[in-house]
Formats: sequence, structure tokens, C-alpha cells
Amino acid sequence: MAAWEIACRQLKVPGYLVPAPSAIWADVTQKYGLIAGHTVATMRTVLLGFAASIIISLPLAVVIVSTPLLANTIYPLLVLTQSIPKVALAPVLVVLLGTNEMPRVVITFLVAFFPLVLAIATGLNGVPAELIELGRVCRAGRWQELVRIRLPYAIPFIFSGLKAAITLSVVGAVVAEFVNADRGLGYLIVTSTAFFQVATAWAALIVLSIIGIVLFQVVVIVERVFFPWALSSSS
Repeated sequence: MAAWEIACRQLKVPGYLVPAPSAIWADVTQKYGLIAGHTVATMRTVLLGFAASIIISLPLAVVIVSTPLLANTIYPLLVLTQSIPKVALAPVLVVLLGTNEMPRVVITFLVAFFPLVLAIATGLNGVPAELIELGRVCRAGRWQELVRIRLPYAIPFIFSGLKAAITLSVVGAVVAEFVNADRGLGYLIVTSTAFFQVATAWAALIVLSIIGIVLFQVVVIVERVFFPWALSSSS
């Protein structure tokens, strides 16, 4: 930040190109309420999309690992959803779902859930064969095998997917706000750059970076607090 400030001052970079950190901070203090309101809107979209990715990814991964036939059926559909550019899909979702928050949540979900499904499925499939055999010797049913053997073993993989998914949720929310929104940090960036309020756009970018870092660290803390044994086993 100091190097950025010094470079802008010494090189006399115009504020409409790259504003100095001091100019960005001054803009934030002047528009604190505006930026805070857009931040809350983006956070809501991020968390809703992330929650949807968790709710759908876990049972979907369980279905994928249950039989090879289902895996071969579902995987191509998952790849198809990821091959469609989300910016191109957003206007179609607006037509289908309306100009409310739902299209933004769906875009966020579509961006976040794919790596989470892959991570969970990899963890569930990666259980050593001797553990599965031990469970069967102990007469464990399919449900007990899933809950007591596969899911605990997959915890490090699940949290790796969650870390990727929460970061991608921020990306997905901003992409959705670029296309269809009347609030949010992505909307603020578009409107600010349209009116050459570059300092405001940079402030929104910095806030987005902070959101991504904070949410990532929240996932890390949850893993350390509730599943410390998973960290030791993964290392």
C-alpha cells in the first residue's frame, strides 16, 4: 500500500486511471453508507449461493459414488453446466426467473458447486479398501458405512472443496451483479466506472478482496475448531 501511494504521488498518476490509496480511503469515508449497503447485498448473494452449493453438492456426490452407472450419467451433465459461460447464462436466467435476486443466487451456485461436488466425491471414493472391508465384517449397512467411514475420511477433501467454493461464490456473485442487479458491489463497480468514479470502483474491488479473504478464513477456522483431527490426517 505504501509503494502504491508513493508511486501515484511521484509519478503523478491521474486519479481517473489509478487513484492513490489515500484517495480511495477518502472516497470510502465519504460514501461509507453507500458502500456498506452494496456490501450487504453482495454478502447475501454470496452466502445464499454458497449454502445452496453445500445443500445440493453433498447428496449429489453421495449419489455419484453409489454406483458407476449414476456417475457416468451425472458427470457429463455436471461438465455441461460448467462449459456454459455464466455471463452468457445470466440473461437467460433473468428471463426465466425474473429481475429479482434469484438469478444472481443461481449463478453463484453454478459457479461454486462443481468443485465442491468433485472434492466430496473424491473423498468418498478415496476411502482405503481395508476400511470398507472392516465395516462390512462388522456388518455395517450402506448408511452406517457412509456416515461412520466414508464421510469422516472425506472431511479434508470436503473442506478443500468448501475453501474453493466460498472463493468462487464471491466471483459468481459479482459476475451475476454485472449482468442483472440494482445493488451489490458488482453493480457499484459498473455504475462507478460508467461515471468515471474510479476511486469508488477501486474501493469496491478492495472490499470484494477482503470479503473473499475473510470468508475463506472462516472456513479454515471452522475446520480447525470442529475437525482438528482432519488437519493432522491430511498433513
